Amino acid sequence: MPVLKAARLILLALTALLVVGAAQATAAPRMPIGFFDDPTFRWSPDRATNLQRAAEDGASVIHTTASWNTIAPTKPANASDGSDPAYHLADLDELVAHSGLYGLRVMIDITGTPKWANGGKAPNRMPKSMSTLTTFARMLATRYNGANGHGYVGLYSVWNEPNLGLFLEPQFTVSKHKKGKKVVTTTKIVGPANYAKLYKAAYAGIKAGNHLAQVAIGETSARGRDKPLKGVSDSIAPGTFAKYLAKVKGLKFDAWAHHPYPTRADLPPMQKVRYPNVTLSTLPKFEKDLKTFFHRTVPVWITEYGHETKPAEPHGVSYSTQSKYARQALAYARKDPNIQMFIWFVFRDSNGNPWQSGLEQPSGAAKLAYAGFGSIARLVNGATMTVKAGSHPVVPVYLPVMSYYNPPGAQIGMTYKITNGSRTVTVAQPVLPLRADQAVGIPLGFAASKAKTYTVTVTANDSGGHTETESTTVTVS
Repeated sequence: MPVLKAARLILLALTALLVVGAAQATAAPRMPIGFFDDPTFRWSPDRATNLQRAAEDGASVIHTTASWNTIAPTKPANASDGSDPAYHLADLDELVAHSGLYGLRVMIDITGTPKWANGGKAPNRMPKSMSTLTTFARMLATRYNGANGHGYVGLYSVWNEPNLGLFLEPQFTVSKHKKGKKVVTTTKIVGPANYAKLYKAAYAGIKAGNHLAQVAIGETSARGRDKPLKGVSDSIAPGTFAKYLAKVKGLKFDAWAHHPYPTRADLPPMQKVRYPNVTLSTLPKFEKDLKTFFHRTVPVWITEYGHETKPAEPHGVSYSTQSKYARQALAYARKDPNIQMFIWFVFRDSNGNPWQSGLEQPSGAAKLAYAGFGSIARLVNGATMTVKAGSHPVVPVYLPVMSYYNPPGAQIGMTYKITNGSRTVTVAQPVLPLRADQAVGIPLGFAASKAKTYTVTVTANDSGGHTETESTTVTVS
């Protein structure tokens, strides 16, 4: 890069730093904040405006679904190639490609088996060959690895609420055998083992397409019965599901994704439930058990949470109560260092979604919760990572806006600041290459001290004059 151009970029970065508020430069508990609402962000005529509004309310992540059965309703001739005419990827392509313009990263949840892969059955049934799921996952991860002109996705999860028969069957097997003169019925929990097969297959494909991707296991519903009940869809409580899943060898994952909704639309965030059901009130017990089951601290991504409102949902809460509950839930998550993502479902009420938990009405008018949610989300939002004491990590600070305007390898001017609490540790003004994963790598520059937390804040500029300020919090264990 020519010296004069580099100097210009640094000057722009220094100028932009002057307008960064002091609160942005000080260490604080942070996590990615986002929304999950495919009708609003992928299919609405107002999807661009909706993405912008979500970003203005503190979001940095959009959680979206890659429904295998919808994307590939017929078997592709070349399943490894996303351009195969059997694939329907236009709306997902658009979301991934354009989210960076609003400073948003994308998280994809892979779910749902097409009929051609499971013998003509429903999407909640296992594929006959796990290799078909691996190929699909690899196709997606390759398409969105930042090197193929379709944008970048670095956050994934596998299946939706696999502890519910509604989304994955079977959960149990029931057999009968004679014991003396009696006929004995034996019920066996098989849902976690089935899910482990799905997860391993998808994980292998994701990592083959993008070895830098972070992948969450679980995506569990908040409750389950742990035994079959005639006439009612099968379900397994998340605590039980995790216990059985931990018995499967060879599982690799970056976090546990969970949906800690209250059990009724009108109940508060801290509703008491009986464990192994897991709402926010029993999440600490669940976190403790995850550590015991998997022999390590397991970060939790809350990938769905919300409160429905009246009158659209007759059993919901008022707009003012929704606002109060949203603030309470976010505040709770902020205090728990093990929660490392918070996704609200949904952003805007719409005819395409039966859930009425949006922060906006169908018209786009804001509910009271829009301001309440944003007041906390904007303070909390930011990437996070955990490192070991004594390490000298290179800290990824994600710059989606820079990645929207610049290809991987582009030289980005910046000022970065490393703080520990209110103490400034380092200020530097380098020009660094933009990585394919939408990040620049900032060297911590010293050995990380145990039990400390550092915040790396980058104010970046490119040669086109675009600016962006983002941060990553580094927790030292």
